[in-house]
Amino acid sequence: MAACLDDDHAADARRSGSDADRGVIVPVNGTNLDAAARVHALSWRASHRAICAASFVAQHTACRQRAYIREKLDTGSRFWLFVQSGVPAGVVSVTAGQIGDLYVLPALQGRGIGTRLLRHAMDACAGPCTLWVLASNDGAQRLYARCGFRPTGNRIVHPGWIDELEYAGPDAWKT
Repeated sequence: MAACLDDDHAADARRSGSDADRGVIVPVNGTNLDAAARVHALSWRASHRAICAASFVAQHTACRQRAYIREKLDTGSRFWLFVQSGVPAGVVSVTAGQIGDLYVLPALQGRGIGTRLLRHAMDACAGPCTLWVLASNDGAQRLYARCGFRPTGNRIVHPGWIDELEYAGPDAWKT
């Protein structure tokens, strides 16, 4: 399993039995696609609400995200759902060596679920992995740094909207 350095909060949660310790990660398939789409939609809207127009955020419904996930699965991406006590809580995808769609329900963030999903995705990559993160998402950037990711310097600028930064995993930096 990929190693991640944890901050004090995450380490304390692990010592006391974090929520992530009690959950399972399962592949997304026809039986849980709707649950994965709901988690993706709710989490995406929460993470983009402050930086995108309300009308654009509102378009990201569970129905739309279901079609998005289905298309990714149909074109070779792998998608996973974190389930805790029967409750879907987070999602992540891997397409070749690129990790994407790492979302945890807002009410369950800060409990180790994102770290567990990221580790799972890192292990699923055949070689060095990369990912893109919103430039304004400091929390996600801290998570990625704890897990050995570093900025590559590549940036996508969406004028009038958001900037995304590319990060590469620890295997990309080995010499």
